[in-house]
Amino acid sequence: MVNVIFNKVQKAFGSVVAIPDLNLEIGSGEFVSLLGPSGCGKTTTLRMLAGLEQPTGGEIRIGERAVNNVAPGERDIAMVFQSYALYPHMTVGQNIAYPLKKRGVPKSEHPARIKAVADLLQLGPLLERRPKQLSGGQQQRVALGRALVRDPKVFLLDEPLSNLDAKLRAHMRTELIELHRRLGKTMVYVTHDQLEAMTMSTRIAVMHQGHLQQFATPSEIYNRPANTFVASFIGTPSMTLVEAEIEMAEGAAFLLVGGQRFPLPPSLVMADSRHRRPITLGVRPEDISIASGEAARASVKLVEPTGHESIVTLDLGGAHFVMRAAGDVALRLGEAVPIALRIDRLHFFDRESGQRINTDAERPAEFRSIAR
Repeated sequence: MVNVIFNKVQKAFGSVVAIPDLNLEIGSGEFVSLLGPSGCGKTTTLRMLAGLEQPTGGEIRIGERAVNNVAPGERDIAMVFQSYALYPHMTVGQNIAYPLKKRGVPKSEHPARIKAVADLLQLGPLLERRPKQLSGGQQQRVALGRALVRDPKVFLLDEPLSNLDAKLRAHMRTELIELHRRLGKTMVYVTHDQLEAMTMSTRIAVMHQGHLQQFATPSEIYNRPANTFVASFIGTPSMTLVEAEIEMAEGAAFLLVGGQRFPLPPSLVMADSRHRRPITLGVRPEDISIASGEAARASVKLVEPTGHESIVTLDLGGAHFVMRAAGDVALRLGEAVPIALRIDRLHFFDRESGQRINTDAERPAEFRSIAR
C-alpha cells in the first residue's frame, strides 16, 4: 500500500486555470472521494494522477516516487472508467486477462489470476460471455476485474457507477465498500454524487472551481462544514443558509433571524467585542422542529410528502427554512406553527468570507433547543 501526494499542483489549459494550487495527501489504504459539481476539477485531478494529463506545476507522488514524468503504464495504477471500456470482441475472461498480456505476464500465470479475480467479483459463470451479453452491473464488475488482475498500488475510479440505475448503484456501492475492505488498497474515486462519497469514503475531498474546500471524514464534513459551499453542497435536502446576526448585550448572547430574537449561551459565540455581528446562519432540516408552548412561529409554505417523511418549507419573517417532519404530519399551507432550533447543531459562518465561525467551540449538552 502507498500514499498519494499532490504538492502545489497546478493545471492550466491555455489561459484557463483548472487547478490553481492543489495540496492533498491521501493516506495509504484510504478510500478517498474527489467530490464536487461538474467543472470543479475532480476529473482533471484524477487524470493527472493517472498520467493522462501533465501538471502545469507542482509535484505528484505515488509512494516515494515523483511521477510527473512517469508514463501512465509505469505508475503501477489501474483506472476504471465511466464507460467501462470493455473490448466487445473479447470474452469476459479475455477482457480480464488483457492487462496481463500487455504487461508480459507469463501465460501460465493467467488462469490462476483470472480465477482469483472472477471468484472475488462473482464472475466465474460469465467468463465465456461477451460484454453485449452482460447487464450494466456485470459489465462494471468486469471493468473492476480488469483493474484488479494487475494488483496495482493505487486504484483510480472515474464515476464508475453513473451509468447504472438507482437500485444497481446502491448494490454496486455495497460491493465496492466490501472490495476495499478486502483489498485494503489505496483508492481514489471521482464522483458528483454525495451519497456515493458519504457512504464509501474514508475521507472526502470537496472541490469547487479548482480549489480544495475541505478534506475530512464524511462525518466531519456533514457536521462541521468548513464554509458555506460545503454546507450547502453536502446533505439532501441541503442546509438552510440565511442572513442573521449575533447580538451581545449585558453578558448575554442572542441570535437575530427572521425578525425573531433567540437566546444563545455565550459559550456558543465566538469572542467578539462588537455589539452585533452579521453572520450567515446554517440549519440542517433535521435540526428544526415543531415546538410546544410559547415559541417563534413560522408560516408553512410547502409540504412535500416522500413516504416515511415530509419535507416542509417554513417562512420565518422572510427567512425560509427547510424542516424534516414525520410522513403523516398534518400541516396546512399558510398555517403558523411554533418552531424550535437545536442550539447544539447550529452553524455560524462569516458573512463576507463564508468561512465557518467558532468551529472549535464546545457545545454544552444541557442546551438542546431554543425557542423565542
